[in-house]
Amino acid sequence: MEHVIEARGLAKSFSGAEAVRGVDLTVDAGEIVGFLGPNGAGKTTTLRMLTTLLHPTAGTATVAGRDLTGDPAAVRRRIGYVAQGGGTNPACTAMRELLLQARLYRVPDPEARSRALLERFGLTDRVIGTLSGGQKRRLDIALGIVHTPELLFLDEPTTGLDPQSRAEVWRDVRRLRDGHGTAVFLTTHYLDEADALCDRILVIDQGRIVGEGTPDDLKRRLSGDIVTVEIDGDAGQARAALSGLTAVRNVQVSGDTLRITAEHGDRILLELTRALDAGGVRPRSIRLTRPTLDDVFLALTAREGSRAA
Repeated sequence: MEHVIEARGLAKSFSGAEAVRGVDLTVDAGEIVGFLGPNGAGKTTTLRMLTTLLHPTAGTATVAGRDLTGDPAAVRRRIGYVAQGGGTNPACTAMRELLLQARLYRVPDPEARSRALLERFGLTDRVIGTLSGGQKRRLDIALGIVHTPELLFLDEPTTGLDPQSRAEVWRDVRRLRDGHGTAVFLTTHYLDEADALCDRILVIDQGRIVGEGTPDDLKRRLSGDIVTVEIDGDAGQARAALSGLTAVRNVQVSGDTLRITAEHGDRILLELTRALDAGGVRPRSIRLTRPTLDDVFLALTAREGSRAA
């Protein structure tokens, strides 16, 4: 599959301090990738390098098929970038802002393109200062794709929005991928947002990528699923009955309750109940829970922090 971003050893130092330390990453065409990290991890610096706003100290990258340092003007023509704070004039109308952006990018028939984007994002031609927070953010995204880029960068796209407005922005981002094949590279502090939106997630800390994968893969790889079983019978006997299951990583006993850590917990439920039955133990209830992306994020960044210490 074609990569719209391919970076190798990307690094940035400020006055001798390393903000980004040799980042390797790829983003595929039509993929939504979440870029997560605590404050000061190098997330914003990496984003600014990939959008040509900062020159890397070291490393190479191609973005939207163009060399990042060798041809930054061509990169800028082929990407869209929506900054965290937006960039619209509150005294201007939505249509005028879209027309200006379309003309700057020399879009054929800029008026038709602007009207189509107003309709597509459910916006009206009002003064921007009178729009709600959610409407302003959707206008920011419309401005970012006025020239039909193959790659869109979104920096904290839903910060400060109410739940309904966040859901509308999520819908718009999915439409970009599903309806137009646009790749999206987004930063966010909302881990539920990354979980809901992203095909793949990159976690950066201390200037390095410390985790990568789909949300489900990261959860399973880090800690597995938790199966909680309440039983009638002897807990020690139940633990012994489960000892032969290779997918079971750990069994904790508290009274008549077993807390079982397992890979692919949904797949072993039948095997687990059969093993308990064969061991003469009857389960009263079984509950499956999965780790959240918050658990993954905290574990990865805490692990990296302890290594640095």
